Amino acid sequence: MRRLVLALQFLTRLPLPAVSATEQDFAAAIRWFPAAGLAVGGVVAAAAWAGTRIDRELGALFGLVAWVAITGALHLDGLGDIADASGAAHAGRERLSAVLADPHIGSFGVTAIALHLVAKLVLLDAALAREPAWLLVLVPAVARLGPLVWTLTLPPLHEGLGSRFRAGAAWWPVVAWSAAFIPALPVAPGLAIALVAFPLWGRWLRARIGGLSGDGHGAGIELVESALLCALVAAP
Repeated sequence: MRRLVLALQFLTRLPLPAVSATEQDFAAAIRWFPAAGLAVGGVVAAAAWAGTRIDRELGALFGLVAWVAITGALHLDGLGDIADASGAAHAGRERLSAVLADPHIGSFGVTAIALHLVAKLVLLDAALAREPAWLLVLVPAVARLGPLVWTLTLPPLHEGLGSRFRAGAAWWPVVAWSAAFIPALPVAPGLAIALVAFPLWGRWLRARIGGLSGDGHGAGIELVESALLCALVAAP
């Protein structure tokens, strides 16, 4: 339970009590990221459903605002940083590292975040037009399997917050959570796109950025969430 609380504290802005934890507990919290995703998805689905009682477009807006609020824009910040770093990658490893370490956001980052939010709003509206709002619970949960997969398959870009989870990552939680999501596939077959999205993001990070960082996790979660929404809309 301690590790679940740590995962919720790290990935959400839910008001939770402080818990004492070791470095081992913190690292193992990554195994509970999909559970934290279920909490995020529950808040998003509830907000979207409430908005649809008035208008579907309002439901999409409520869902998006709740999504940003419950995560504290944590992953959007990672998306912006990775976009800026990608724009500077041609200048060499030192420049890329400097951009990632810079707390300020550049034009690439602003553009990426803005376009992503617009895309997510449109996809939420399209998803609510054809699927029940409760299916949104699954999107953040499945997307948060990504950090486990990326931690296990990519080299760390540098020592930092993201690398602290490496000791807690293992394949058995990936298998266990994947098995838990399988029963949802008959009603939401688009969720299977995660099998493609996870390795594609990992391959891009390795080729363009050179490895995995906390920003890579955050950007990947955001992009996989949008890919899952798109798949839900496009699936027959």
